[in-house]
Amino acid sequence: MRTFDLTPLYRATVGFDQIADLMDRALNSDTAAQSYPPYNIEKTADDAWRISIAVAGFSETELNVEVRENALIVSARKAEEDEGRKFLHRGIATRAFERRFQLADHVRVTGASHIDGMLHIDLVREVPEALKPRRIEIAKAPVSDTNLVEGKAVN
Repeated sequence: MRTFDLTPLYRATVGFDQIADLMDRALNSDTAAQSYPPYNIEKTADDAWRISIAVAGFSETELNVEVRENALIVSARKAEEDEGRKFLHRGIATRAFERRFQLADHVRVTGASHIDGMLHIDLVREVPEALKPRRIEIAKAPVSDTNLVEGKAVN
């Protein structure tokens, strides 16, 4: 695997730390270690998304959804199971997990629901009014009298 040194990027830019950190995380993350649980990210509108995570075997009380420092953190821990149960085959993975999603500025979680073994998390981008583009009206210049020819009566 290739590794990239982002040090020159840190030296030559100011205020782009989040982008550099995001690139660094994406290049250094081990994708094989983060395959559980499977998830989808879908775009539901121009400024809205839904993250759907397969959490079969977990109840609402065993799931935790938290937003901290521009990161959405979804975790689950299965309650202690009954010691008397004996499985002949165990194909449903109910191991504890923590999955993190990096959120852009002004993206917030609007809700979460747990339906049929799927955890759905809805997100929306809400740009503050002060940061939205606004149209500036251009005022007409007043007509100046310097362009008029002065007429004088001559006797």
